[in-house]
Amino acid sequence: VSTMADGVRFDVSGLDGIRNKMAQVKREVNYKGGRAALRRAANVLRDQAQSNARRVDDHETETAIWKNVAVRWNGRAFKQDGVLAFRVGVLGGAQAGRAAQQGTSNPGGITWYWRLLEFGTSKMAAQPIFRPVPDQAGQKAVDVFARSFNQALDRVLAKQGAA
Repeated sequence: VSTMADGVRFDVSGLDGIRNKMAQVKREVNYKGGRAALRRAANVLRDQAQSNARRVDDHETETAIWKNVAVRWNGRAFKQDGVLAFRVGVLGGAQAGRAAQQGTSNPGGITWYWRLLEFGTSKMAAQPIFRPVPDQAGQKAVDVFARSFNQALDRVLAKQGAA
């Protein structure tokens, strides 16, 4: 069982067999299978965040926060520490003003205001998009990762056994 800093808990069971298989394969192969499995898990979280964003989006405007929710590879974490990581966030981030004008090419337009919905303001209650995602889809993402990574390891071990 894994506990995050904010008290969200996930049951990470069924990984013992995966650990044994990982010891049998090369490091590079773990990165390839791990990256694909991690992307699938991140996509589960992205889909939940998009669903949450659709709920709070103003459908009378041209902008759409849910269209800008995206999964991106975290190359910096990988280069610095060798950590496989993806980021789930809003294209354009939370930049306002002149910097936000660069987001005109985003599929949902300029949606810097998503942070105001996420955290609220002094005059508006929060309508969180990302904060509920771990509770809503965290366990499903862990399950998808474990299943996908286990399948990738099985393929690699079968290939090594055939070679």
